[in-house]
Parts: sequence; C-alpha cells; structure tokens
Amino acid sequence: MGEGKQGVMAVEIPKGLMGTQNQNPITQIQVKYKELEDGFRAWLAKQSLPVEAAVVTVTSAAQGAAIGAFMGTLTNDSSVFPTPPPQAASLNPQAMASLQQAQALAGGPLIQARNFAVMTGVNAGISCVMKRIRGKEDVQSSMVAAFGSGAMFSLVSGMGGPNLAGNVVTSGLFFALVQGGLFKLGEKFNQPPSEDVFYSKTRGLLSSLGLQNYEKNFKKGLLTDNTLPLLTDSALRDVKIPPGPRLLILDRIQRYEIQEGPIRGAGST
Repeated sequence: MGEGKQGVMAVEIPKGLMGTQNQNPITQIQVKYKELEDGFRAWLAKQSLPVEAAVVTVTSAAQGAAIGAFMGTLTNDSSVFPTPPPQAASLNPQAMASLQQAQALAGGPLIQARNFAVMTGVNAGISCVMKRIRGKEDVQSSMVAAFGSGAMFSLVSGMGGPNLAGNVVTSGLFFALVQGGLFKLGEKFNQPPSEDVFYSKTRGLLSSLGLQNYEKNFKKGLLTDNTLPLLTDSALRDVKIPPGPRLLILDRIQRYEIQEGPIRGAGST
C-alpha cells in the first residue's frame, strides 16, 4: 500500500512584519507615540513665533486642565468652606480675602482645571517665547515664565484679595523664586562630578586592563591623570591596589606613552 506524500507550502514572512508581530503592544504604542511626538516637534520648530507660542500654550493648558480636574476630584468636598452669606460683604476685607483664597485652593474639578490650565499654559507660552528670542533656556527665562504663571494664577483664582496688584506681584515673585531654585537644583544634580575630568585617562587605562573597579582607589589617593607617568609600586600599594593589578598598570604605563586621550589598548600599534 503506497504512502501518499503531502506537500508543504512554505510562506516567508517579511522580517519587518515578523518583528511587529512579536513586539509587545505597549512597546508598539510607545514607539508610535514617540514618532508622532518627534513629527509634531519638527513641524512646530518650522512655524513662526506667534504660531509656536499659541500651540504650546494651548497644548500645555490642556494638559494642566486634565491634571487640575483630577486634583479637584480629591478636594471636591466644599463643606469645609461654606459659601459666605450675603451680608458677608460688610465683614473684614482680610477675612473675606482669606476665605476666597481657601475656596480657590479647595475648589472642585472645574475650578482646579481652570487654575492649572492657566498656570501651565502661561508658563509654557512664556518659556517658548523666551527661548525663541534668547536662543537658550536658562534660569532667567524659567523665572520670567514662572512669574507670569504665578501672576495669572493669582488673578484667575480669586486669591488677589483687597490689594490685587500687590498680591499679583507677590504670587509672581513666589512662583519665580521656587521655579528658579528648582531649575538650579536640577542643573546641579544633572552635571557630572567635576573631579571626573581629572581621571579620564586613568579610567581609559583601567578599562583597557579590565581593572575599572580600582578607579575609586585612584580617586581616594588623588592619583589624577597628571600623576600617571610618575606612578610607582609603592604609590599603588598605598591606595590598596593588590600586587597583580599593580604590575599590569605599571607595565602598561611603561609600554605605552600617555596621549591626550585614553591610553591605547594592548592591541594598538
């Protein structure tokens, strides 16, 4: 009895399609969002200053409104701050101002959405204008944008009180000082340690030997790049580097000259 053979059709799936099918859906969404964001930024950079400022202000205000609405749901209970009676207009102006400020900070979703939309929209719009005019984004631009957002927040939230102009300026200055401080703090933490520039050649030497774990020993003994040609066995012993690594380091220094960059590897010519 003969055995039938069944043919098998091989279908080749394009590599790009296969990669898309195997990719995590969340990753696909993130990649697509990044592409859209990059395209939007590229389009925005080609627009005139008024158009760019308007688009940035509107989009940032929309984001702020969403955040404010969410925050407002957490403080939606206005029973703590009851509506003042009609005769309250004759009360102490300072007391009325304090009550209005409390109500502004503890408003519902709509009030908080308005407040956050103004803060984020004005801040982003002024930052955009300052960056386009000055050609850079620094602490001065950040503080100017924060002053504007603080002043506008004081106006729209009803926190101005009887001395409207004074409170607007005070709020603007407060926002500017806070944002300026945060900007400088971020700069400080984002900068690499200044001492690292004195150990760039040392780092290259140790990495070429697989001894990068001993970089901290060099720093502890202040053995900077300038001391590499002067290193001795006793100096390396003083910073607690074992005999084996000491021999490798000294041999590498003797065999290869120190250049204006990392020391060349053993395979260099």
